[in-house]
Amino acid sequence: MEIYLIASLWLGLAIVAAILAYHLKISIALVEICVGVIAGAFTEYYYGSGFFGSNDEWLRFLASTGAILLTFLAGAELDPDVIRKKRTEVIVVGTIGFLAPFIGCSALAYYGLGWGFQESLLCGIALSTTSMAVVYAVMLETGFNKTEFGKGILGACFINDLGTVIALGLIFAPFTYKTLFFIVVSAVVLATLPFAMKKLTKLYGNRTAAIRAKWILFVLFGLGFLAIWAGSEAVLPAYLVGMIIAGNAAKDQLWIRRMRTMTISLLTPFYFLRAGTLVSVPALILAPIILVVLLVGKVISKIFGLYPVVSKFRKDRKERWYYTLMMSTGLTFGTISALFGYTHNIITQEQYSFLVAAVIASAVIPTLIAGLWFLPRHLLPGKKPKHETQS
Repeated sequence: MEIYLIASLWLGLAIVAAILAYHLKISIALVEICVGVIAGAFTEYYYGSGFFGSNDEWLRFLASTGAILLTFLAGAELDPDVIRKKRTEVIVVGTIGFLAPFIGCSALAYYGLGWGFQESLLCGIALSTTSMAVVYAVMLETGFNKTEFGKGILGACFINDLGTVIALGLIFAPFTYKTLFFIVVSAVVLATLPFAMKKLTKLYGNRTAAIRAKWILFVLFGLGFLAIWAGSEAVLPAYLVGMIIAGNAAKDQLWIRRMRTMTISLLTPFYFLRAGTLVSVPALILAPIILVVLLVGKVISKIFGLYPVVSKFRKDRKERWYYTLMMSTGLTFGTISALFGYTHNIITQEQYSFLVAAVIASAVIPTLIAGLWFLPRHLLPGKKPKHETQS
């Protein structure tokens, strides 16, 4: 009975967040995070830390499944032709998007905050990320996911986070036989996936049993297990699976909409709300300067690294700032990296709290600024561009 009570509370908060997002004209992902922070702080103060069930195993599973499916959908929304045409932009922007904050935030933590060498490297990795979950949710709400502009941002996000995962693995998780096994199995699965999806669509497409959805969940959970077993993260193969079947998915938008409905309505509220509840407000109140330093360090290093590069591909001022600010967000891989550091005794619980808070703040503030002041409305679906912005 307690599980149903907790689930109803969380979904009630999700409804409140959806209503607020609608009236405030702000991304629902960001509102859910903010609502999670407020609800988590309130219940912890009055009822204790365990009241909301943020660390219950079943709730963590729903939240992580939401992150996996949202990342999968982000990959499935990509147009392979657009990505091939924009491969230079995607690779360059994504690589700089990782390197600039990794170097900048590592140096800031080491020289500015006096953290140890390993702690500083972990800080750089955690703050180097771009949130695929937040960016895709925003692209979905604005309609940019259907444009070459939005698909380019999503592609750059993937390269950025790929750099984060590789750095985390090379620096803190040594290459082992498990890593090799994961790579080989993933390569085989990804190579056969387009054929399997084509066959399943032909035989069982649009059936009540939803065999394709079950098949995708089977693949995502299986590769996710192998990724975690090998020391990586489950969301990485999810994006690759989405990219591989993007061609098939483009031919069946009804199936994609069904997968999206299941993900957005049931799973992602648990993910975004839980991300907010993990913030320790008392710790932030005691030392707010550290949070501000980390947040500013992440965003400034992203902007200084990315804006000149993005300017080479986008000529409109709003497009450049919107692109840069969306790449400055962080959430999924940032919190994952921070948690990895904490569970492996690389950073302390206090350092973990500051990193997670900075990551979550970076998911809210840059996205909010981008949507309010730099939204390139002329690129929205149905709008006629003022000028050619194709790169």
